[in-house]
Amino acid sequence: MTDTPTSLIQKGSGLQVVIGLGGSGLSAARYLCQEGYRVAVTDAHTQPPLAEALPLAVTTRCFGAIDADLLLQAERIVISPGIALDTPAIRAAIEQGIPVVSDIQLFRDACQAPIVAITGSNAKSTVTTLVGQMAADAGINVGVGGNIGIPALDLLSNTDMELAVLELSSFQLETVSKLGAKVACVLNMSPDHLDRHGDMLSYHQAKHRIFQDAQSVVVNRDDALTRPLIADTVPRLSIGTQAPDTDQYGLIVDADGQTHIARSTTRLLSADDLPIKGQHNLLNAEAALALGELAGIPLESMLETLRHFEGLPHRCQFIDSVNGVDYFNDSKGTNIGSTMAAIIGLGAVYAPKDGKLLVVLGGQGKGQEFDELAPLMNQYVSQVICIGEDAALIEQHLHRGKLSGDVDVHQCPDLEHAFACIARLTKSSLSQVQAVLLSPACASFDQYSGYAARGEHFINLVQHAAQASAH
Repeated sequence: MTDTPTSLIQKGSGLQVVIGLGGSGLSAARYLCQEGYRVAVTDAHTQPPLAEALPLAVTTRCFGAIDADLLLQAERIVISPGIALDTPAIRAAIEQGIPVVSDIQLFRDACQAPIVAITGSNAKSTVTTLVGQMAADAGINVGVGGNIGIPALDLLSNTDMELAVLELSSFQLETVSKLGAKVACVLNMSPDHLDRHGDMLSYHQAKHRIFQDAQSVVVNRDDALTRPLIADTVPRLSIGTQAPDTDQYGLIVDADGQTHIARSTTRLLSADDLPIKGQHNLLNAEAALALGELAGIPLESMLETLRHFEGLPHRCQFIDSVNGVDYFNDSKGTNIGSTMAAIIGLGAVYAPKDGKLLVVLGGQGKGQEFDELAPLMNQYVSQVICIGEDAALIEQHLHRGKLSGDVDVHQCPDLEHAFACIARLTKSSLSQVQAVLLSPACASFDQYSGYAARGEHFINLVQHAAQASAH
């Protein structure tokens, strides 16, 4: 990748080639046409579903393969996040000095509003949505997009936008230079997308591009990999699960066990006042408060938003309580780090009540090593159900990670069979199960069209169980 300033490229002076015709690619093509550039689009699919939505001004459309010759004619290439930079045709263009950027770079160059930039291995959608809601509730004309929902460039249609809140993936960030966010944050770092980035160092470097030219930053004290290598003079706030230092955010636990979100020694909000549950969600709330503070959102308004924010679907979402057992849908937990956060977050809630979790894992493991889940299982879990394609492999890894004999592992082919097992296990007082958590740590494509479909199936099964228990 090159860091050639895109501002040197004049409108209409050369061909702009968009690679990949998903949502962000279509958005980029439309934007470039509106700005008066000559635009071409290439996609590896023979018939991209969004091809019919392209502007008529896009006269060159090369589908069925990424057109290497077309790329070499480009003055600038706008790459979609799903396309790897080491694709041979793209590598050849880079070697010829042709700039390769993402739609986020185009947005950054055009956006007049301050940007709140958020990334991380987990929870970035929750925090992005929450900061956006905080801004809207405070009367700020805010645009929320990026890797969540609306492509960033589509936000520019709101000419009165006062604040842009962006969720950014590592794929988007690896082609962004000098983002210049008003406030930037890497929420957490755990192994993910290593099949694309190659190793943790490359993944870390991509994520940390979010801090380039940032005016202020938020840092997670519990995760050293979130700390940016930037000047100490850049304003920063920190968050964490321990009591905060002066002028920072953290958690204060009273003698009676009640947990509060705090800034310095000031208790801002009791955990019981938040609809979203689990220690990880308290950390998400802290992150939103810190980001919002640095973005200029009033504190009291932000706290009021937190009192009503119920979280996002499929992200540690409370579904129902059936026969005294709480059910949580965390189908979005498609990697080990996300599942670890969910287990720690809910485990911290139920452990003081002498309760244990039943965790449903499984699907496509994406080559991950599941050993590191074993210590958390030993601490917070009494029952594990492994489903799907890699169920046997997951169980093998858990035992390799020295899973305690007090934790029982069961294998079921799918969620339907898992619920029959859950019904049996939760009836036994010996299991100590007070909550059932679907947090698979795996992709869902062995049995579902995506994590959302898996989560909806889980919700339906919980609702069926609740109806059955009521009769």
